[in-house]
Amino acid sequence: MRWIWIDRFVEFEPGRRAKAIKNLTQAEDYFREHLPGYPIFPISLLLEGLAQTGGILVGEAGNFERNVVLAKIASVQVHAEVYPGQQLEYEVELLDLREEGATVRGIARVQAQVVAEAEIMFAHVRPEQIGLQENFVFSGELKKLLALNRLLPPGKR
Repeated sequence: MRWIWIDRFVEFEPGRRAKAIKNLTQAEDYFREHLPGYPIFPISLLLEGLAQTGGILVGEAGNFERNVVLAKIASVQVHAEVYPGQQLEYEVELLDLREEGATVRGIARVQAQVVAEAEIMFAHVRPEQIGLQENFVFSGELKKLLALNRLLPPGKR
């Protein structure tokens, strides 16, 4: 995965819910290139952050044995724009977990203001189903973010 849209987890209840944050800085290329002269955080990247947070929640619920692949964004509501210097909080709740996939409900906030909501569906794919030997989704940085969260004491997350 080229970009990680989560800086760290601040809460994680296995099989139930997760909360992560992303700090947005003016130094990021997407603020210059998305809408030159009008730096807002692209909604597609915000949704990717929600999906990564939800995907880790779903993956952990299955002991990271299967790849969790974004299958569908069933609904999205955008309430406000997000700007450089703000901190996004992604909160996801596991709504449904099955053998074939899962559904999460995600809310993105800046401070206490809800800026976006989405229902995201994932498909479970075993590596051998697509001709691979290993898990290509949870082989690197995303899984490390969760491990880091578990190592830090509650006051330091």
